[in-house]
Amino acid sequence: MHLPSHHVEKDIPTLWKLIRDSPLGIFTTAISSSSGSFPLIQSTHIPFVLDTNDDGKEGEDYGPYGRLRAHLARQNPQCKAMIEAITGSTEAGQRTTGDDTLEQEVLVLFTSPVNHYVTPKFYTETKPVTGKVVPTWNYAAVQVYGKAKIYFDSKSDETGRFLATQIGDLSHQSETRIMDYTGQGDRPGPWKVTDAPPRYIELLQKNIVGIEIKIDRLEGKFKMSQEMSKGDRDGVVKGFKTLGTEVGMAISDIVQTRSDMHEEAKAQKKG
Repeated sequence: MHLPSHHVEKDIPTLWKLIRDSPLGIFTTAISSSSGSFPLIQSTHIPFVLDTNDDGKEGEDYGPYGRLRAHLARQNPQCKAMIEAITGSTEAGQRTTGDDTLEQEVLVLFTSPVNHYVTPKFYTETKPVTGKVVPTWNYAAVQVYGKAKIYFDSKSDETGRFLATQIGDLSHQSETRIMDYTGQGDRPGPWKVTDAPPRYIELLQKNIVGIEIKIDRLEGKFKMSQEMSKGDRDGVVKGFKTLGTEVGMAISDIVQTRSDMHEEAKAQKKG
């Protein structure tokens, strides 16, 4: 990721919040297929659960950046490529020895849904004077890098425990954080895995593969007009407000926040 100094975000809790608010990540691998059956680079959109040391789970240490958990359909070609990389066979259904962690680093990209095209007409300071402005796009994103352990042995107790926990946690996260089904006030309670027939869940679980990523590196970028002058940033804030849309208002608020942060940083340097 290209990270100009005015766009880079290094605050880990801020990056964690973006991941939790937008948990649908693009999981990308680059695995050379010994059988020639799969392309080198493969990606899949899947929702993730983020575990961090501030979650309050005793006895767990997720490191300074945390851990991601997810699952893929067993028939997904990307899943087959990962199993082949670990076992040498795409048909492997179980494993009894060895470390089921991919040798290759993996990437997960998370992007905030609050993003928008920026018209040069918003730049009320520079455009009238020089005209030297061009369109751009405002967005926020986090890239996660690390090593992935793959839980693919359908007969393994370890795989069974991991998938049961993963499915339950992901469902609870989605029902409460995204749907706001908390059971509080007039909100209904969340759907639970136990609401479905146990045998049905058991059969579905055999057709998925778990992924656990120890995060080694986090890169964050909030490109929200910080590179522009104060007058142009003010124009962007006002311009997005005048759109009268939900996304426009959200972008306006973020640009204002980032602009204030930029000005505060400048003042601290001078002080």
